[in-house]
Amino acid sequence: MAEPFHCDFSGRIFLGHLGNQLLNAADFHSTDRGFGMRYLMGIQRSWVLSRLAIEMTEMPAQYERYTVETWVENALKFFTQRNFCVTGNNGRVYGYGRSVWAMIDTETRRPTDIYAIDNGAINQWIVADKPCPIERGGRVKISEHAEFVRDIEIQYNDIDINGHLNSVKYIEHVLDLWNVAWYRERQIKRFEIAYVAEAHQGDMLSFYREQTADNEYAVRMVKTDASAGNQVEVCRCKVVFN
Repeated sequence: MAEPFHCDFSGRIFLGHLGNQLLNAADFHSTDRGFGMRYLMGIQRSWVLSRLAIEMTEMPAQYERYTVETWVENALKFFTQRNFCVTGNNGRVYGYGRSVWAMIDTETRRPTDIYAIDNGAINQWIVADKPCPIERGGRVKISEHAEFVRDIEIQYNDIDINGHLNSVKYIEHVLDLWNVAWYRERQIKRFEIAYVAEAHQGDMLSFYREQTADNEYAVRMVKTDASAGNQVEVCRCKVVFN
């Protein structure tokens, strides 16, 4: 249910909270099939989100019940593609999501072979013929002339079970680059994010924004590497508004 405290001033669910529900669905789905986080953490493995694209025609309103459906579209050695569909009553489709995940070794933080888990059991759960009618996330282009918007420091509430910046917190921090007055006039139609590097508590994040088309913006997030004294790209995003 779209609970009131998960909704914004318009009475509709925050995109960040919906993103959490997509990731929860992914975890429940993978856990039920033997390759979820609970099992993987016991063998020093973990899923890490690499890309996410969410495209919505409308957001569920407060107290509305909605369903998140998820399925694995395909799997390669180091990456798997997982899709989502968000529906309401009477099969009403609110929107879709596409995601790319990597499996990493939690000690080396390097990608590891997905097919090594239970002799490639993930192949049993691939649904290649189920449509997901939104585009896959592409490479977000942003120029060196992008405008600096703000810095923030990562804190306790930003950190997830893997010890780094939570996947959805990236989204929330990016969407905070626009104020309430902006959102009174516009709705988020599509959000894309490509995760490039991990960030941790105490890291200082800098945000750069550039308008790339009508109602379309690119955002680049970087952290300052204290030891090297240079900036490291953490993620790139594209936000499309109605």
